[in-house]
Amino acid sequence: MSSSFPLAGVVGRPVTHSRSPKLHRHWLARHGIAGDYVAMDVGEADLAEVLRALPKAGFRGVNVTIPHKAAALALADEATERARRIGAANLLVFEDGRILADNTDGEGFLESLRQGAPEWDAGAGPATVLGAGGAARAVIVALLDAGAPEVLLTNRTRENADALAGEFGERVRVFDWVQAGNAVEEGRMIVNTTSLGMVGKPGLRVPLDGLRQGQVVMDLVYAPLETRLLREARAAGAVAVDGLGMLLHQAVPAFARWFGVRPEVDDALRAAVMA
Repeated sequence: MSSSFPLAGVVGRPVTHSRSPKLHRHWLARHGIAGDYVAMDVGEADLAEVLRALPKAGFRGVNVTIPHKAAALALADEATERARRIGAANLLVFEDGRILADNTDGEGFLESLRQGAPEWDAGAGPATVLGAGGAARAVIVALLDAGAPEVLLTNRTRENADALAGEFGERVRVFDWVQAGNAVEEGRMIVNTTSLGMVGKPGLRVPLDGLRQGQVVMDLVYAPLETRLLREARAAGAVAVDGLGMLLHQAVPAFARWFGVRPEVDDALRAAVMA
């Protein structure tokens, strides 16, 4: 593995929309590291072959995004306990011919919350999660570990939500998608983990009249940065946290593992990523 020009990247399909190259290149420049971070569009059939070949080209590791997070975990030689609990990996580290898997999405979610809503208390009441995909898995694990008494889970496909509830236990209660408005009203915290509301995707058509002061509302969508969910949350007096913070904070431990420096999340980074 080349140490003079260390490389990292993100693997997914599609991946051209990813802001991770801007993020990591900002940190590389700030810390004077002569390396690079690139986006790689890789199909499912080629994933294993590509991951095994990357260390030979000087790659120290990669981030993994849709649709490869579960497959990346299965391909790894070793995985952290949190990656196994979540059932997916968003971070791979290449060491001594082995692939080590981790999942930093939950860590990034909690750090973003602490920064955007410093008074948030996980134990204050139930948390509502919209969606049942890979991001939802990481968020649910993070919320349960942080002390949320209950997670109210709703998803367009009820079966997927039921499967997560069966996996994570009795502290997860499922609502039908047509009852999503009730789940929003009941939660002390609301997290949208779906792509609904993202540029190029359908809108989040969930009743939001139950939003109120005292709630914390987070939307993992960051394109646009100000979603309908966040606008209505602020209008109702709730604390609104955008999705960019999670992207930035989940990248911190990855950069530290690959490049040996623990970077900071600050206003300059946000500006660079959104430019």
